[in-house]
Amino acid sequence: MIEQQDSYRTISQLSKGSFKDRGSKFLSFAYPVNEEVAIKDIIANVKKEYFDASHHCFAYRLGAEKLVFRSNDDGEPSGTAGKPILGQLVSNNLTNVLVIVIRYFGGTLLGTSGLINAYKLAAADVIANAEIIDKFVYVSYLISFDYNQMNQVMKIVKDYELETSDNRFEMACNMVINIKLSKTDIVVQKLLSIVGLNAKIIDN
Repeated sequence: MIEQQDSYRTISQLSKGSFKDRGSKFLSFAYPVNEEVAIKDIIANVKKEYFDASHHCFAYRLGAEKLVFRSNDDGEPSGTAGKPILGQLVSNNLTNVLVIVIRYFGGTLLGTSGLINAYKLAAADVIANAEIIDKFVYVSYLISFDYNQMNQVMKIVKDYELETSDNRFEMACNMVINIKLSKTDIVVQKLLSIVGLNAKIIDN
């Protein structure tokens, strides 16, 4: 069973880092991302901007449960680039993050251990330079209820510190509420105990 997490660690904005070893220069970039479509565009843009680099290696993790991940060596020996980059995301417990490390070859072969170390430290540097933030995971519901049930609804909103939006208070009221993942079951149970209230889950 997958453990439900109320929050996850990610980065707030683009960060940059670097590492040098025996003439080879490694430039690293960390991006906050939410979906694989956006990742493809970012990688394509980096390859276009740094077209003269020898390699464009990357790794990413997505989702609060961190179940979606991928790494790519882009021509470096298997396991020497993408895997150590991904390892830094894992060791820093980050998700919804893409790290790209590009290499300008300096003329001296670094060997397997040297490459692993270089990509690891380039990834570590860009993460160290990033602003790491916690983001909460919410489930959103559209609730409908009668105006005379307003006090009951607002007590639940206050008791569980719920975020609300799109409020329409008339004889028939509508409200969107955002519930932290771990509190979803108990809050929905409380809401549905109000006779006549309807709750429908909606996409964020």
